[in-house]
Amino acid sequence: MAEASSANLGGGCEEKRHEGSSPESVPPGTTISRVKLLDTMVDTFLQKLVAAGSYQRFTDCYKRFYQLQPEITQRIYDKFIAQLQTSIREEISDIKEEGNLEAVLNALDKIVEEGKDRKEPAWRPSGIPEKDLHSVMAPYFLQQRDTLWRHVQKQEAENQQLADAVLAGRRQVEELQLQVQARQQAWQALHREQRELVAVLREPE
Repeated sequence: MAEASSANLGGGCEEKRHEGSSPESVPPGTTISRVKLLDTMVDTFLQKLVAAGSYQRFTDCYKRFYQLQPEITQRIYDKFIAQLQTSIREEISDIKEEGNLEAVLNALDKIVEEGKDRKEPAWRPSGIPEKDLHSVMAPYFLQQRDTLWRHVQKQEAENQQLADAVLAGRRQVEELQLQVQARQQAWQALHREQRELVAVLREPE
């Protein structure tokens, strides 16, 4: 009876393995998502764990209890295996959720798919740290230099506009000063003429 129950448990695991898609069952050339690969690895691990912790080994550890209560021993073993699998799956699900693994793995799949369309060879280290550092950092510094140069040109253009505006303002002030001086001189000349006219009118006949 114990052997039959153990066989049934193994058969259930075997059926579960066939139900889930494994890399061997996928047609050649088909890309498997990393999330699916992780799930397959977990399933494979659980199958090997159940196989390693077989009912025979379990009864060897509790031989005297098994001899006295074989049916209870079987139920304990079944319960233990079921709870162990559930606990492992829940723990892995928590890890995937806390680390946002599904989103990260999907993003990695997307990067790999986009990289397949690239015709230029992927970057590989040359083995010379100085050369590798230069090849990676030089484009970055060149880009930063171009960005700074554009900012400098923009700032210089703005400064030139401000300088032109200041010069235009100064010219306007100078023109206003000239207008004020001209009006002042005209007023002074008019005032002199008025005084001369008054003086002429006051002279005795």
